[in-house]
Amino acid sequence: MALHVLDEANKCLGCKKPLCRQGCPINTNIPEVIRLLKAGEMDAAGKMLFENNPLTTVCCIVCNHEKQCEGHCIRNRMPSHDPVHFSVIEDYISTTYANKMTMGPAPKNGMKAAIVGSGPAGLTIAVLLARWGYDITIFEARDKIGGIMRYGIPNFRLPDSILDDFQYRHLELKGIKVRPHTSIGRTLTIDDLFRDGYDSVFIGSGLRKPSAMHIKGESLGNVAFAIDYLSDSKAFNLGDSVAVVGVGNSAMDCARTAVRNGARHVVCYSRSSKQFVQASQYEYSYAKLEGVIMRFNLQPVEIRENGMICRDTVTDENGNVTEIPGSEKFYRHSGVIVAIGQSAESTLISTTHGIDTNKKGLLTVDVDGSTTRPGVFAGGDAVQGARTVVEAVAMAKQVAEYMDIYMKGLPGKYKVDPYAAIPVFEDPVPDAIGEQRI
Repeated sequence: MALHVLDEANKCLGCKKPLCRQGCPINTNIPEVIRLLKAGEMDAAGKMLFENNPLTTVCCIVCNHEKQCEGHCIRNRMPSHDPVHFSVIEDYISTTYANKMTMGPAPKNGMKAAIVGSGPAGLTIAVLLARWGYDITIFEARDKIGGIMRYGIPNFRLPDSILDDFQYRHLELKGIKVRPHTSIGRTLTIDDLFRDGYDSVFIGSGLRKPSAMHIKGESLGNVAFAIDYLSDSKAFNLGDSVAVVGVGNSAMDCARTAVRNGARHVVCYSRSSKQFVQASQYEYSYAKLEGVIMRFNLQPVEIRENGMICRDTVTDENGNVTEIPGSEKFYRHSGVIVAIGQSAESTLISTTHGIDTNKKGLLTVDVDGSTTRPGVFAGGDAVQGARTVVEAVAMAKQVAEYMDIYMKGLPGKYKVDPYAAIPVFEDPVPDAIGEQRI
C-alpha cells in the first residue's frame, strides 16, 4: 500500500499553478500535501487535510475524482494520460493520521449552536464551530450520524466504520453532543432551541422525500424508491430480476446493491441516450463490470406485478426527450426500484415561522447561508438540492464562518438565573456493602 502511494506521489510534477487544486471544490492544497508526504512529514500532511476538510476520510472515497482533482491533473494532457491518483494518497494519509487524533475539546467561548441533521454539511459545521469554542449539539432524526453518507451510500462503497470512527474522534472526543431519534419540527421546534439558549441554528436536514414518476403501478408491493432501498435494502424482497429506473449515481448504487443481495438480472433504464448518463464514469463502469445491463431511450409508462411497460424515446443533441406513441413494450421483472431523485420534505419548515422556501421546497438563503429568520442558517442539500459530499462540505465551510461572525456580534447575554440560589437536594448514597449481614 505505502509503496503504491509513494509511486503516485512521485508522479506529481509540483506545478506552479496546480490545476488539480483548481478542480477541487474545497481547494485542497494537493501539491503541498504530496510534498509533505514525500518529505516524511506524514502528520503535517494529515493535519493539513483535516483542517481543510473534516470529512477527508469520506471524500477520498466517494468524491468524483475523475471530474475534480484527478480529472484536472496536467498529466492528463501528456501522452500517457496517467493522472496522479490523489484519492489513493489522501485515503492513506487521512486514515493513518486519524488514529492519532485524540485531542480533547477546545476551550469554550460561552456560546452554543444547534445543528439539525448530521449529513456532510451538518457534520462540517459542527466540527468547525467546535474548533472555535462553541458548544455544539447535533439533532439527528435517525439512530446514527451520517445522513446520506450512511443511509444513501452502500456500505461496500463507504463502510459504516469510517463514520463510526468519525463520530468518536471528531464528535465525542471534542465534546460535541449528539441527540439521536430527534426530529426538529415535531415535538421540539426551532423556537424551543432558541428558548433553551442556542445562539444560532444550522439546518442541514437534506432531502428525504423520493421523487416519483406518478405512473400506474408505483404503489405496488414489488416497487421501492431508491432512498428507501439504500437505507435498508434487506427489508425489500424484489426477487431475482430487478429493474432500476434511472442512470445517476443513486441508480448505480441501487443496481450494485441488488446484485449483492442476490438478484441475478439487474437492468437500469434511462429515458435519454447513453451520452447523457448522469452517473460518474467510475460508478457506471463498476456497475457494468458487475453484470448490470443498461437500456436507453425507454420511458416507463406503467409498472405491473411481473414487470414494466416502457415506451421508446428519441433524444436530441441537447438532451431533450421525445416519446414515440405506439412503441410500448413489456419488460419482465420481479421488482422495480425508482431512482430518479429526491426532493425536500420537512415538518421543520411547516412548524417554524419566518423561514422561506422556493417552489421546490428548498430553503431560501442569502450569500452567507442565513435564512429569512434571524439566527437560522442552512446549507447542503436542503439549500442546493442533491449534490455531492464535497460540495456540501465546501458550502458548509463558508456558512460556518458567517455563523461565527453572527454569534460573535450578538449582544452579551447576562441573564440572571432565577434558580441560582435554590438549595441542592443531596440524594443519600446507600452503603450496599456495609448494610450486608455476613
